Amino acid sequence: MSTSQPSLTTAWLKVFAGTGVNLCLGVLYTWSVIAAALKSQLGWTATQTQFPYTLACLIFAACMIPGGRMVDKIGPRWVVTVAALFVGAGMFLSGATTNLIGITIGFGLLVGVALGFGYAAPTPAAVKWFQPHKRGLIAGLVVGGFGGASIYTAFLTNYLLKNYGVQNTFYILGALFFVVMILLAQYLSFPPEGYVPYGGPPPKTGAAPSTASKRDYTPGEMLKTPQFYLLWLMFLFGASAGLMIIGHLATISKVQGGINWGYVLVAVMAGANAGGRIFFGWLSDKIGRTNTMLLVFALQAVNMFMFVNYTTGPTLLLGSILTGAAYGACLSIFPSVTFDYFGIKNGGFNYSFVFTAWGIASTVGPIIAGRAMDLTKSYQGGYTVSAILMIVAAVLALITKPPKTVPVSSNIKHTG
Repeated sequence: MSTSQPSLTTAWLKVFAGTGVNLCLGVLYTWSVIAAALKSQLGWTATQTQFPYTLACLIFAACMIPGGRMVDKIGPRWVVTVAALFVGAGMFLSGATTNLIGITIGFGLLVGVALGFGYAAPTPAAVKWFQPHKRGLIAGLVVGGFGGASIYTAFLTNYLLKNYGVQNTFYILGALFFVVMILLAQYLSFPPEGYVPYGGPPPKTGAAPSTASKRDYTPGEMLKTPQFYLLWLMFLFGASAGLMIIGHLATISKVQGGINWGYVLVAVMAGANAGGRIFFGWLSDKIGRTNTMLLVFALQAVNMFMFVNYTTGPTLLLGSILTGAAYGACLSIFPSVTFDYFGIKNGGFNYSFVFTAWGIASTVGPIIAGRAMDLTKSYQGGYTVSAILMIVAAVLALITKPPKTVPVSSNIKHTG
């Protein structure tokens, strides 16, 4: 044990610094507001407005891999600092050019790199300060910042666009996020040698999560296990349902409910997204990862089957809350189960490979819904496909067990 054990306050500071970084990176969720301004102020087509966003999502997922590698090698402080530089440069270029190529490079490429690097750092940095049976809650709190960012960024961006225009909005947001991320990066670090994680002994209940892996897998070793591919598929299916609704909710609310205040549902879903990350992360610490995944997948399956029947404001509100919460749950459960299965030493790098499922889901989910609408003038086909995929995910959760090197409590045979 280290002779100078850092305080519990220091440990929690890492958590909230990570949450703050993700609150900045949630600029991705402001894109629908920016896209509307690009159409109205600069004359872009609807298709053109999606190029920067789609590229940002793909680069985000791809850059999680080198970002995760850098986190494990040089630490989270420097990786977040690099991400801040990319955010500032990308937003500045977007404001300086305000044309399709410039904004696609600035926001889509440079900000996309910042998202991948920045998102890869806070979660592994925070969870290493706490015992394994606290991972779900800690991961949920950190990634909850990303999920809930649009609660404030949507209103802030809308205000800036109306009062200062597209160009200055990019400048102001870029400067704000650059400064805040640089400051928060200074508080992110891994624990010192000999540090004893906080959190106390694990709960002595039959519902507690499995014991953490005693082996730290390298990415190469992890990729040779069937567990990695099962987790990847579950993440893909779970995230695609949420991203499908996120990408089309404003249109769904108008087509199915005849309402023009879909932006309110978007804000509500953002809150549920953030809350779901925290609540289900905490719940997975209490009842086990697998039990929580089964609950989330079943909830989302029923919600998807029912979504075509949400034709009023209250029912669409309910559907938005359930979708956001279940989607958010995936973003806290899957890093936690990755650390459980494959160890924490290479956690940032390992989770970056699992997270590539989100990158694929960001295109699969919205495309399924879009094609269903184009072909049938209804989203029902998209809902049905997503519901079936959620059932498949639930089955995969039931058959997925930790690698044999992970000791599992005798009274918990299936945990995730």
